[in-house]
Amino acid sequence: MEGSIRIMTLDWVVSPARLAGAAGLVFAYAALCARVAWVARQKRIDIARDNDVPGNQAQGPAVLVVYASQTGQAEGIARESARMLRECGLRVTLLPIDGLNKAHLAGHERSLWIVSTTGEGDAPDHALRFVQQVLPTNADLRGHHAQVLALGDREYQQFCAFGEQIQQWLVAQGANSELLCVDNMDRATLQTWQSRVNALARECQGDAGESQPLPALREDWLLAPASRMFTLQARRLLNPGSEGGALYGLDWVAANGELPEWQSGDLVSLSVPADPEHARDYSIASIMADGYLQMLVRQSTREDGTPGVASGWLCTGVQIGEQCALTVRQHSSFRLGDNARRPLVLIGNGSGLAGLLSHIRARIEAGRGDQWLVYGERSPAQDAICGEQLEQWLRAGQIERLDRAWSRDGGRRTYVQDVLLAQADELRRWIERGATIYVCGSLQGMGQGVHAALKQVLGDECVQALTQSGRYRRDVY
Repeated sequence: MEGSIRIMTLDWVVSPARLAGAAGLVFAYAALCARVAWVARQKRIDIARDNDVPGNQAQGPAVLVVYASQTGQAEGIARESARMLRECGLRVTLLPIDGLNKAHLAGHERSLWIVSTTGEGDAPDHALRFVQQVLPTNADLRGHHAQVLALGDREYQQFCAFGEQIQQWLVAQGANSELLCVDNMDRATLQTWQSRVNALARECQGDAGESQPLPALREDWLLAPASRMFTLQARRLLNPGSEGGALYGLDWVAANGELPEWQSGDLVSLSVPADPEHARDYSIASIMADGYLQMLVRQSTREDGTPGVASGWLCTGVQIGEQCALTVRQHSSFRLGDNARRPLVLIGNGSGLAGLLSHIRARIEAGRGDQWLVYGERSPAQDAICGEQLEQWLRAGQIERLDRAWSRDGGRRTYVQDVLLAQADELRRWIERGATIYVCGSLQGMGQGVHAALKQVLGDECVQALTQSGRYRRDVY
């Protein structure tokens, strides 16, 4: 981990008071982790309620639909697949992968798996329990038929690695399984997936025989969420003079005056004119009460020095007053959800501030100020992004604590993970208060460093328990 070196001295004469304090701390953390693990178990017990929908009262064949999603794309495809199958008269069990067990697999002859790979071959955060407790074990899946849709990005060497891992496990257990890998939500590949799910629906309808009339199959059902036309109202350079890439704030207003609904933590997708086949996702920095949709976009540069296609168009190409089709997309794994009434520890860097700003604004609107923001950038002189606004919220008590890490502040290099290590006792106190941790920004460096720091401060078991209970959530890229 990069950062300044800290030399610590140890006092080997330990007083009884210190021993008692240490024992109390250990007991408190054991109780904390036990409580978090219990909450995670209760959530798994309640999963069945999510499948108590009208379509599941059908008497047709049963299909298991499983998703592992980091940014909401896999979950969205899984829900659309489940909805279509239910419309065809099939009984569908829709599960996040952390709610899956062998009994579910044994109770279904057919399954669909829609799974994302994050970073260099990693599973989504909520798949931790499945990776640790299910993948290493054996299951008799002879006669089981599965289809695996693996979402990934070919820019990473371990393209779709988690989907391939699941495919290999299914085959090793005797299942008849097919794998389809999709790069950056490529439309042609998704149409192939749609055709495979359609074929499964026809097969299941055929298995049902003539015992009951079944609804007709809709061929084209995997549709993107409805887009709305937005007008670019304002664009501001947020870090003039910065040594890093230029960071812009863009404000969009609905062309027809009516904003689509979204929650803090959600994403907006768009396709730029030069590359309409590939949509890009951006965190939404504003809330609906602001009356506009705000994005923070970093100007990227290719190896040959030319600007990135999407960021170049957003940062310098599109003009004020021009319109663009934007699609608001639910990002359920980064929404507040059950954590809306908990204290929040918000950690990020660069353009990742957008996803954290939306949570801060939503909490302020709800009258809550128990949030601690830890944010990293290059220089306090040029890169104090939204500095005046953050300071105003801090003075007003709408943020309880604000710590900023500067990686280019004179001779010192401080990163957000260094702040967490330096404030270890404070971090433990927030977790003891029931706080949830949200991390948004770059995976390389920041995301990895923060994860390592959290494990060092809280311990592996506690970090795992926080992840499984939804109290440690990441949107890293």
